[in-house]
Amino acid sequence: MLIFSIVNQKGGVLKTTLTVNLGAGLALKGYNVLVIDLDSQCNLTQSLIGDIGDTKNISEIILSDGKENIFDVIQKTSVERLHIAPAGESLASAELQMSNIMTRQYLLEKTLQNTFLNKYDFILIDNSPSIGLLTLNSLVASHYALIPISCEFLPMVGLKYIINTIKKVQDDKRLNPDLEILGYILTLYDKREAITLQVENMLRERFGDKVFKNVIRINTKAKAAPAKQQSIFHYENLKGRGTQDFKNLTIELIEKLKHE
Repeated sequence: MLIFSIVNQKGGVLKTTLTVNLGAGLALKGYNVLVIDLDSQCNLTQSLIGDIGDTKNISEIILSDGKENIFDVIQKTSVERLHIAPAGESLASAELQMSNIMTRQYLLEKTLQNTFLNKYDFILIDNSPSIGLLTLNSLVASHYALIPISCEFLPMVGLKYIINTIKKVQDDKRLNPDLEILGYILTLYDKREAITLQVENMLRERFGDKVFKNVIRINTKAKAAPAKQQSIFHYENLKGRGTQDFKNLTIELIEKLKHE
């Protein structure tokens, strides 16, 4: 079982879209995948199963400090082999409650360790654009970080902040010295725009092979799919450029892991 944090301190870079469709891509390859919604906006949950109302969600499991089982909240999605641990309204106040718990930075790790999760090959965690206790928990519990970057100026400016946050987690032996950045993924890619090529060149020059070769192009269907609680694969009926982009990205991810 490998655990991934999908993180960036800038919103609008397609973290949730990446979590949904990379999870679906892996599931379609025959892997068992769990996605976890750690963003209080609940966008991942809305994208896959819709509003869950007062149903028990991931915040209650985390705040139990290892006493409750995450399987109590896991739900199926429309994609076979893809399950979700959803978020609800209570996640918005979770960080405030977590601050009163001594082992607050290890709550998610404890939740995952204390649960028989060997049925899953991959766990993907969708995070808030702000770096708080929930995102820290995600990084502490993960083997790898994946960083989506939209092909715009501001995400490039803010990139140093998420890299510095990850470095602090790596440098603190009490947190997660084994955490690795698996790679950077270019999103909202439009080769007709000069800024896209500028961002791509800057990233590839700075990070080399850490930047995924495959990119996620701008795609209006990817924006529409969450309204139907569908992945891009199902929304496009496996025929479209969004499907092709995420299929290629999934294959590259698997290849990167083999090399790791």
